[in-house]
Amino acid sequence: MSWFESFILGLVQGLTEFLPISSSAHLRLTAAFAGWDDPGPAFTAITQIGTELAVLIYFRSDIARIVSAWSRSLYDAGARREHDARMGWLVVVGSVPIGVLGLALKDQIEGPFRDLRLIATTLVVLGVVLGVADRLAARDETGGRHRAAKPRKTLEELTVRDGLLYGVCQAMALVPGVSRSGATISGGLLMGYTRPAAARYSFLLAVPAVLASGLFELKDASEGHTAWGPTLLATVVAFAVGYAVIAWFMKFISTKSFLPFVAYRILLGLLLFALIGFDALSPHAAEPDH
Repeated sequence: MSWFESFILGLVQGLTEFLPISSSAHLRLTAAFAGWDDPGPAFTAITQIGTELAVLIYFRSDIARIVSAWSRSLYDAGARREHDARMGWLVVVGSVPIGVLGLALKDQIEGPFRDLRLIATTLVVLGVVLGVADRLAARDETGGRHRAAKPRKTLEELTVRDGLLYGVCQAMALVPGVSRSGATISGGLLMGYTRPAAARYSFLLAVPAVLASGLFELKDASEGHTAWGPTLLATVVAFAVGYAVIAWFMKFISTKSFLPFVAYRILLGLLLFALIGFDALSPHAAEPDH
């Protein structure tokens, strides 16, 4: 991997990690369209450490409170009733599905799941799901001619069941094209949470899973032939761009819908189907063995 490739891929990672359009799919597609080798799941996982550092800094006050309250709750029964302590435990519970499935499906994640036909399918299907979830949220927020607006839930109302369902949604993002934020935000909206609440919990829930995945891949990469210089450059670029995207996205969703992302996902998925159907693009483009 050249320095230029790593810079572009780091830029793509930072731009797409927090938007509901799938960073892993865009890294895969960038390589395929540019004629580069697939950067692979290890590169994706390591550069995601950079974007998660952006989350740690942007939400540093929230995370510090949660970690402090959760730590106290380990030995103080009274502290377990605090909202921040409950949030800490719910993040732990929500991280279980992706941890279990990530280990169980490691071979599929590194192989069959990177087929461009599957990515096209997940882009379209999850785009439709996000569109439906967004429409339901908008209907609750604005009401209609024959119904009043319906209050939606905040993170103070998050339950163990909902936290686990968030985790199941996050685990779906093991398939490129699904999108970690897209799946968890869709799940949150369908469970009745506000857009800002769904997005905030999505970002907080991703921290332990992404950091654990990145550290796991670091261990394997250290025993292989990873181009560390370009990979570190991509990670730094992803961090800087990712921080700016978080700040913009949290403001955007407070007043706007997800429909632009829905349209983008569906159009990109249909474009992929067309290119593959007309043999203009191989479903295995950029994969090392093809």
